[in-house]
Amino acid sequence: MSDFHGIIYAYGATVELGELVRRRTAASMPFCGRYRLIDFALSSMMNAGIHNVGVIMQRDYQSLLDHIGSGKDWDMGRKIGGLRMLPPFGLPEYHKGDYTGTIEALNAVSTYIDDIKEDNIIMMHGNTAANLDLADICRSHIESGAEITAICTRLDPDYRHHRYDPDENGFADGIIYNQTGSGKGFASLEAYVISKSLLTRLMADCAANNSYHFHRDALAYYLGQGGRIHVYVHESYARRIMSTDAYFRANMDMLDPEKRNALFPKDRPVRSKSSVDVSTYYGENAKVSRSLVADGCRIEGELKNCIVFSDVRIKKGAKLRDCIVMRGAEIGENVILGNVIADKNVRLSADQTLMGSERLPIVIPKNSSI
Repeated sequence: MSDFHGIIYAYGATVELGELVRRRTAASMPFCGRYRLIDFALSSMMNAGIHNVGVIMQRDYQSLLDHIGSGKDWDMGRKIGGLRMLPPFGLPEYHKGDYTGTIEALNAVSTYIDDIKEDNIIMMHGNTAANLDLADICRSHIESGAEITAICTRLDPDYRHHRYDPDENGFADGIIYNQTGSGKGFASLEAYVISKSLLTRLMADCAANNSYHFHRDALAYYLGQGGRIHVYVHESYARRIMSTDAYFRANMDMLDPEKRNALFPKDRPVRSKSSVDVSTYYGENAKVSRSLVADGCRIEGELKNCIVFSDVRIKKGAKLRDCIVMRGAEIGENVILGNVIADKNVRLSADQTLMGSERLPIVIPKNSSI
């Protein structure tokens, strides 16, 4: 789609994600055995034919750079246009602390946005596990004649969020702020299609008034001027990962074939960084049930309801249930784990027991040895 440009927010992480984002952004968190969360935003744009995409970063983005590279895995490695990684080069003051809000992040890369040739911009968060049909969303946006379309979900988030209640024509003339659980209308995924001209006007107005937030500042101003927001409802699986337990439950959702097929439909494939590995080896005493295991592993223990990334070793006698084990981890003999997230390159020596809960899984930090 030649008249649409992508912007992915990949700069932030909530404190509720704890150790999972100590050395990475939320967008680069591993997911479902072989992916990173940002793969869903990149693949959604790729599947819609959108190849000019900017990724807004700020700090802790080394793992993101290592994963995305030139963007060739998403057909975005171009000499002209393609994928651009955007550190806060706009103004010196954006190099300190965290962005206060989305508008501040956009103004930090305002020179990039000013140079965008396309008339419409798709804005998405990189920590959202959702396979959006952006081709259909863009068609709906154009047909509506709207300056802005909010992409929403019927599912109720477990964090504070905004909601839109559209009329019979699909337009909402207000925002229901800071909701928890269910309510009127539909929950915002904080993904939008917006005309470039409107976005640059809102950015300039917010910059002039020292305002930083897209919803309570920019959109509130737009609605106050008589604007309306077109609402598009994404009917399939969608989760924004805002906490450790949300990350854990979203991964566990992928053990359900129906939810997994909803997030990975055949007609909209999800791509990730390409890698070639040997097949996983299963020992004669290995037992694996209802689990997803990547290539390159050596499994000699027992797995139930687990997601295991590549190059993991589970030694004899180890028993893991409801666990996420990331790349390069080694679980020693007779170790018993339940509701545990073992980050990359974790080493657990023999004969240990760690038991968390679904709502409070134990996180073993990256590169730890216990």
